[in-house]
Amino acid sequence: MTSKDLPFQYDVGRRSIYVGRGKEIQVEHIKAYICQPDYDTNKAVILVHDIYGWQFPDTRYITDILAANGYVTICPDFFLGKEPWKTTDHWHDFGDWLKDRDPMKVDKTAATVLKYLKEKCHAVNIGIVGFSWGGMAVHHLMLKNPELKAGVSAYGIIRNSEDRYDLLNPTFFVFGGKDHTISLDQVTLLEKKLKDYCRVSYKVKVYPGQVHGFAQCKPEDMKPKDVPYMEEARMDIINWLNKYIMF
Repeated sequence: MTSKDLPFQYDVGRRSIYVGRGKEIQVEHIKAYICQPDYDTNKAVILVHDIYGWQFPDTRYITDILAANGYVTICPDFFLGKEPWKTTDHWHDFGDWLKDRDPMKVDKTAATVLKYLKEKCHAVNIGIVGFSWGGMAVHHLMLKNPELKAGVSAYGIIRNSEDRYDLLNPTFFVFGGKDHTISLDQVTLLEKKLKDYCRVSYKVKVYPGQVHGFAQCKPEDMKPKDVPYMEEARMDIINWLNKYIMF
């Protein structure tokens, strides 16, 4: 058996049993999960899911954490009803699966959700956070949509375009030092090009020894030595949003 015969390598641990504290809603033609703080706020965050989709427990777990930190947080179905990747799917099928789930074709969905947050939730400052597939979508949107006041792209970057460094608003890039999908050479290149071309605040940070998906994990699903890095990344994400959206 070769690596191409193996399922996509992503440890979902015991997080499949997590039940979110938010609710599912309909935003025009888009299904979404939304969680709100215990108090009124005009600050909001769009969370862009990874390949496992908007209903995946990892995603709802992070959505709830962001809401607990003071943001109306909404995770729309950016796949628009198409099947998400499954833990039983195989890596050699990933290219075909990705063809009609392009993370650089999320502008209309993002615009619809932005409208909802402004009109129904009275949001004024809106940021965006994405993981993996969602990280690529965030990178794209931070180049295209000036309404997003700040962004966080976790282990997901645009690779196939030279026009990908002139960000419109502050963006934080999160990487794991042992990510099997993004090499440290790619991270170094990103830093160099941002320094050359980016005219807004940005941050690139690598967390030593961490694998793809680490920032979404619950502590009980991680090795004890890795938990501090997960906690650090999560706090860094919240601090970034607080710096550019909350205050």
